[in-house]
Amino acid sequence: MIQLKRQANLTFTVTDGHHTILTDVSEKEGGNDQGIDPHHLLEASLAACTGITLQMYANRKQWQLEGADVEVKILSEGEETVISRKIKLNGALDADQRQRLLEIANRCPLHRILTRPITIQTDLENPA
Repeated sequence: MIQLKRQANLTFTVTDGHHTILTDVSEKEGGNDQGIDPHHLLEASLAACTGITLQMYANRKQWQLEGADVEVKILSEGEETVISRKIKLNGALDADQRQRLLEIANRCPLHRILTRPITIQTDLENPA
């Protein structure tokens, strides 16, 4: 479970029980620019999930994937959100392996979440 706690102004800590990160927005947006922008966290999550998924698959197949450089950028938001993802595969891979890894990238868990209909259920809790 992720927990969010306000530190100051628009700066928050995000914890998962073991790790903590700071999130904030730029000064231009009214924040203090002391942490990662929430949009960048979403981009980072997709990039990380992609890289981990590719490496796990390559490891299982004993392919020579030395790593995947993944760039993710939200290009537009609105009725249709467009996210760009660029993947550079590093290592001695043949064309068939590279193609299969592209297919696997499109199966990473976060890719699947982001490309299917999403429902967010929000409940307001009473203060303690």
